[in-house]
Amino acid sequence: MVKRFVFAALIMAAAIVTAAGVSGAADTKAAGNEFLVADFNTGEKPNNIGGDFGAWSKDPTDFSQGCSESFDSVNRYGSTGFSMKLDYSVDSKNPAYNGFWMFLQNFDASKYDNLALRVKGDGKIGYTTVFKVELKNASKQVGRYYVTNVTDAWQDIVIPLKDFKGITDLSNLSEFVIYIDDIRFTKNK
Repeated sequence: MVKRFVFAALIMAAAIVTAAGVSGAADTKAAGNEFLVADFNTGEKPNNIGGDFGAWSKDPTDFSQGCSESFDSVNRYGSTGFSMKLDYSVDSKNPAYNGFWMFLQNFDASKYDNLALRVKGDGKIGYTTVFKVELKNASKQVGRYYVTNVTDAWQDIVIPLKDFKGITDLSNLSEFVIYIDDIRFTKNK
């Protein structure tokens, strides 16, 4: 199995799960024009708003494909904390895809314009240059967006929420799937 690494998160599909709503604790995560969902800096679950996360594989019984997540303090963005490292392989003779999921706790993103995250590939091991991001809501709508041109240097990816095809209601987001660090919603200035 050839392994590849991406730091942050890679998501292509996941089971639709409705999570419990966010309490007043979410208000403490907002700063100006951003709402920080996950920075992984504690090196522990859950994310900054109380949501669980993890890696998944299309076929967990096929050992020539797979995905696992880990906190990485060496390949992080910034001088402290961790990034989320996804160790993945799709080198199977069978159809293979995998990724990363995160519960958003029915977060109301309707007052935000973008989903922003930082991502980088591992230049020594190899990485994908394209990955799909999905946002899911409590009504089971799924919005999709493809991130392209991933490199081996940290880059800030800003995706306009209006560009997520397939989702119209952003007021109760339940799940996010992708490779990530510093996931946050932002406002245009």
